[in-house]
Amino acid sequence: MKFVHWRNVVYQKGADLMNDLTIFQEPFSPWMHEQGPFDDIVLSSRVRLARNLQRYTFPKALSIEMKQEITQKMADKFNEKTFCTDRVMHMFHMDELTDLQKSVLVEKHLVSPLLTKTPGSSVLISSDEQLSIMIHEEDHLRIQSMFTGIQIARAYELANQMDDWLETQLDYAFDENFGYLTSCPTNVGTGLRCSVMLHLPGLVMTKQMDPTVHTLNRLGFVVRGIYGEGTTTLGHLFQLSNQVTLGKTESEMVDELTKITEKIVEQERHARDHLMTHARFMLEDRIFRSLGTLKYAILMQSKEAAERLSDILLGIYLGFIEGMSIQQIRQLFTWIQPGFLQVYAGKSLDINEREVARANLLRKYLA
Repeated sequence: MKFVHWRNVVYQKGADLMNDLTIFQEPFSPWMHEQGPFDDIVLSSRVRLARNLQRYTFPKALSIEMKQEITQKMADKFNEKTFCTDRVMHMFHMDELTDLQKSVLVEKHLVSPLLTKTPGSSVLISSDEQLSIMIHEEDHLRIQSMFTGIQIARAYELANQMDDWLETQLDYAFDENFGYLTSCPTNVGTGLRCSVMLHLPGLVMTKQMDPTVHTLNRLGFVVRGIYGEGTTTLGHLFQLSNQVTLGKTESEMVDELTKITEKIVEQERHARDHLMTHARFMLEDRIFRSLGTLKYAILMQSKEAAERLSDILLGIYLGFIEGMSIQQIRQLFTWIQPGFLQVYAGKSLDINEREVARANLLRKYLA
């Protein structure tokens, strides 16, 4: 394994990462193999804490030299191996990574699309990929943790553990009246954003999704695409998160999202039961048509592939399809994305080549 040193920071050189670390090879992070409550509908829970440092301007106005100074501070703290968890943290500099490697990190939800486009940005990722710290995204630091199913409280506990330790090592930008100061006013206060990734084909098919989204917006929650703000939904997957970070405690925010998620799970189950009772043959036909398409198509766009895989997931849950696991299909959701598809092919692919490769991959795995 090859290493280079930059200001005493030990990190793997970008060109060697694809071969040396499974993070760029495996579509499933280690933590995703675990089971969680309601994980047939709630694919994951995520908590993100936004933090900034005193005496530095916010990232958008920060010079490259100042960004490097903060990155060096972070690297020094973790190189000392005195941090709060027993996880090994790996640092990756976005400027050192290829476009393909950046895409892979986004597709695994380890970094945001914005981070990959920001000069001088970096990320620390734990060896189990359950904990990460984005450096110089919208804020100086964004601490993130993820768990399967509805486990928002556990995700917050892990992120908060890291946050408490970092606060003993760094001077956070904090105001007694406003709380933690952030680049975006909507994050001021706790700086806490909780989210869950939901698979909701029942609500979509019964045309309940739009009124559900409107109700959630009125209650102070927001529904986004699978990669967060500014992204579209794929395969009936939706990201639900809190909007308000000021005026509530962290425990209140965690509890509120947990309760509303449990209600959505209940609604999705009722929608699936309704389809089974009133439209069983239509539903079964749709699921097996999707399975047939995935097994025999020669060209496959990512949007169609996601929708077809969503039908397969539903078919497994309802007992129509046997011999396939939910985990196997969830892995395919990642494999069909542009970055991992090129990892699978072992070379760069244009759009047309990706459609061929995607169909080939799906035929192979579903044969």
